[in-house]
Amino acid sequence: MLKIRFLLVFLFVVFSFLGCQEKSTSGPANIHWDRDMCDRCVMVLSDRKNTVQLQHPKAKKTYKFDDIGCMVLWLKEENPAFGNSAKIWITDAKTGEWIDARSAFYTSENVTPMAFGYSAYGSKESIKEGEKILTYDEVLKIII
Repeated sequence: MLKIRFLLVFLFVVFSFLGCQEKSTSGPANIHWDRDMCDRCVMVLSDRKNTVQLQHPKAKKTYKFDDIGCMVLWLKEENPAFGNSAKIWITDAKTGEWIDARSAFYTSENVTPMAFGYSAYGSKESIKEGEKILTYDEVLKIII
């Protein structure tokens, strides 16, 4: 009987730790492409060059979006209180790597999943010459 109790306690501890894996604060969560869904429009995440992740500042829960426009509208409609303190990552439109959304450079008139048209770049050198470069705050103001 003691062995069974020990086993049950051990399994409970193991499963408790497994449930905490997505609460990583070191960076963006893993995306299960073509399976994970946007937390606003519920469309499947498949565009590896325009996906956005937002991490709740206190709960450390990660929310995923298929387009920066979905994230901006979700914040405005659902959770405006923590938008300024959340960690936000977006994929670089050229490399597909995760970059800080607030320090990224944006261009408009791109093909994006929900047709908002804003794509992010980690450096200005990645953007074609002559394209207008926008900041994160400018993109937010335009979408809202």
